[in-house]
Amino acid sequence: MKKRNWRIRGHEGFETFFDKMIPVSSLTENQLKDLLRCLTAKASLSFDEIVGAYVKRKTKLAHEFLDVQRAGPFQEFMCGTDPCFTAIIVDELGNRVPRPSLP
Repeated sequence: MKKRNWRIRGHEGFETFFDKMIPVSSLTENQLKDLLRCLTAKASLSFDEIVGAYVKRKTKLAHEFLDVQRAGPFQEFMCGTDPCFTAIIVDELGNRVPRPSLP
């Protein structure tokens, strides 16, 4: 079995400013989502905007700046708009790994 990694990238416009590979076994899905939220907050949000991401939904201060989206036929997560952080599973050559099909 090939070694698999999470490839986490930060994008602003068409420019990639962050690129990191982490073994899949090093993070749970929840830890990965928390990491994407943290990176997005560090890169683009003010203190007030970070607070707004954690207060109760549908309150005056609430917003969705740090919501993590799951996308595509591949195992892919993203957080933020501009800048945006994405995480995909890749093999040791950097090629995307499709989700395993169900029997």
